[in-house]
Amino acid sequence: MLYRILVTGLLALGGSLSLSGCASADGRWVEIGGQRYQVEIADDDAERARGLMFRDVLADGTGMLFIHDREEPQAYWMKNTRIPLDILYFDDERKLVAQRRNTPPCSAGDACPSYPSEAPARYVLELNAGEADRLKLQDGAELHLGKDITPAR
Repeated sequence: MLYRILVTGLLALGGSLSLSGCASADGRWVEIGGQRYQVEIADDDAERARGLMFRDVLADGTGMLFIHDREEPQAYWMKNTRIPLDILYFDDERKLVAQRRNTPPCSAGDACPSYPSEAPARYVLELNAGEADRLKLQDGAELHLGKDITPAR
């Protein structure tokens, strides 16, 4: 728990510490489009609800992976999110089924728009805006999970 709080604090402060060694050591990484990202995991209701709210920066090479209890249409919003993000939706087989690129920050509270997946999804990956364009991601791209991330059942 302390480790998660420290990592969260570093990411929130935009720390320049390279976490690539940590990503390899503890398996908290995903790979998409040939690029590896160190990720925080949100796999319960409270973590999924908070997401990346109130952060001023998401360090390069990092993101947040949301793991849902079942595959179904998902909808995310940017309530209290201060950084633009790419929201990538993946099905049970971890294939990219929908993308919401360059979603803008929103400080309008409950009036913030939602960004639906429009296809059933089990995993959602949030990265800095522009990453999906940079990687030229297309639907069907496969998300690879690090060894310490338990796939949804």
